Amino acid sequence: MFSSFIPPRRVAIGDAAAFVGTTPRAIRHYHQIGLLPEPERGSDDRRRYGYDEMIRLLWIRRMADAGIALDDIRDAFTVAAGPAEPDSDSDVARVLERLEASLVARQAVIEQQRTAVQRMRAQGSRLGVLSDIVSDRLTGLPEEALRQDELDTLLVTERMFGAAVASVQASRFIALATHPDLREDSDRVNAAEEALDDSVAVDDPRVAEVAAERHAFEAALHAVIESSGLAQADHARLDAWDEGHAAPADGASACGVTSLAETVRMMPYDFSPARWRCMELALELDGPGTP
Repeated sequence: MFSSFIPPRRVAIGDAAAFVGTTPRAIRHYHQIGLLPEPERGSDDRRRYGYDEMIRLLWIRRMADAGIALDDIRDAFTVAAGPAEPDSDSDVARVLERLEASLVARQAVIEQQRTAVQRMRAQGSRLGVLSDIVSDRLTGLPEEALRQDELDTLLVTERMFGAAVASVQASRFIALATHPDLREDSDRVNAAEEALDDSVAVDDPRVAEVAAERHAFEAALHAVIESSGLAQADHARLDAWDEGHAAPADGASACGVTSLAETVRMMPYDFSPARWRCMELALELDGPGTP
């Protein structure tokens, strides 16, 4: 005798979610990210899910429960040939092959992230986030020898000019950390420059005076870097870096295709016109051939 119970041909999103073991919100998210095509709507303008959609939902749920990311599941379904749902062994094999490749790639990224986190824990969150070629130069310095603003400067230099240039700049902070007299002079000149705020005119005599102080300090600092052997080590480090890394395209910066000039303009510095002029004058005192 024919049963009076006839299953529905299509069900509402709530019933689909309950059967699959997920939530209507999750199913809507599947639609938004392109993991599950939106089904046709009923006369009440609500989504209705048929057998094919339910099969796809079951596959998604099972793979997600296995720890596979939704993006990887979506990519696997997109690449897999044949029907939209994996309803044959060959379809399943293609999906799983794609997923395994995605997981291998993700595992490599996770290992890189894990290594970075371990470095940050071992060296300190700020120092460890710098490139190896930079942070390795700074390890072994006395505790608290490096200041926060110095690490910030190295991070900016890495972004603008690359890790090799930042590793050379590290010599400056090594010298300051190991020579208290230089550190004291540096603080004095920095304070004088910071005093050149917006209330100081560009042609104020103090601008030229501070520029001369900056020039004298930089000369003394350079002499210490040279006499300590840091400069020679910097040259050797740059030569080794150049041998192992291709030179960037003309005008390119460490940021990629963006030119160096554009990169500098992207970084906001709250310097007054008088302070900018002071820096220009200090450079002019070095002479035209100074890098």
